[in-house]
Amino acid sequence: MNIYFAPLEGITGYIYRNAYSDIICRDRGKELISKFFSPFISPGVNQRLSRKELRDILPENNRGIRLIPQLLGCRGEDILLGIEDIKALGYTEVNINLGCPSGTVVAKKKGAGLLAYTDALDEFLYKIYEKADIKVSVKTRIGKNSPEEFFEILDIYNKYPMEELIIHPRIQTDFYKNKPDMEMFQYAVSHSKNRLCYNGDITSAEEYSQIIEKYGNGENYDSLGKNENKKPCDCEGGDKSFTDAVMIGRGFLKNPMLIHKISGYIENGKNKNEGEGAYGNSYINDNVSTETQDIDTIKEFHGRLLEEYKKEMSGERPVLFKMKELWAYMGDMFPGSGKLLKKLRKAVSLKEYKMLAEEIINTGYTKSVNSERLPCSKTSLDT
Repeated sequence: MNIYFAPLEGITGYIYRNAYSDIICRDRGKELISKFFSPFISPGVNQRLSRKELRDILPENNRGIRLIPQLLGCRGEDILLGIEDIKALGYTEVNINLGCPSGTVVAKKKGAGLLAYTDALDEFLYKIYEKADIKVSVKTRIGKNSPEEFFEILDIYNKYPMEELIIHPRIQTDFYKNKPDMEMFQYAVSHSKNRLCYNGDITSAEEYSQIIEKYGNGENYDSLGKNENKKPCDCEGGDKSFTDAVMIGRGFLKNPMLIHKISGYIENGKNKNEGEGAYGNSYINDNVSTETQDIDTIKEFHGRLLEEYKKEMSGERPVLFKMKELWAYMGDMFPGSGKLLKKLRKAVSLKEYKMLAEEIINTGYTKSVNSERLPCSKTSLDT
């Protein structure tokens, strides 16, 4: 099973991606994350992408990782112009965002907003797949107002040769509330003609295991959980169909070390234990003790981000904003630090911020974060 890092606008830019790959993935191999997806770029009407828009995906800013640029729009012509500019940088694959639930995006009939207009959706995809000469994948929700919209939406998707179909099984109006609609995801597994990737609410190795045990084929995994014998689903495949990848976004932001737990689960998958599920439970305990090595890794990761943002931004205020935004997620790694986190959010200088951040991290890191639903940062768009 391939593991993808989902994009979150304003957070997972190239500075975050590089720090994550270099530090969090260092000891277990950078290939742990099969693909990183960039926050969306939204081309203007009949306009080429500017150098500023392309900066986040420039190859020199993304060395050593496999990045998939993501495009957002409602006109196939504009997406095709964006694809030309991205292809010129050497990329061979792009992703189309049909899942962003943000009100400002949806109001423009972009992201999940386009799902309500199935004729326009079909025309949009037709124009793209008719002329695009690189691989094109799609990230989608299952509808705008009702899960039942997905029946018609999937029929449209089945017309096109997608590199893969990444499904977040919520409707747009759910935003990040309610639970993913697994019945609709199962429908996709049974009826999609394209390879599938699951996205939504994976915040622990246990939740990861539940997805791959139910929707992956469970055989022929290498050390990273990749199935090299994957073939496209057949339309009436039923139980013969399976998911090729999982995409995790807020789970990694909430606990950057989650990839280590998932890696441990994958490694343990080669030694199945009776009575503990298909792959055993030794790596999915939600009450694992604190480890100094993990604390040191988090310190290094946090320090790298802080220093890189200081180089990138002018003045303390934007750097403080950027770092505080991370703690809207990362704070849950440090139980019992509520008062310190409150002070950190009110910090007015980098000196004060660094002192508080260091104190919070030194209070101890619990490797396994509980699996409650993740808070959604009001300043970010999960794409």
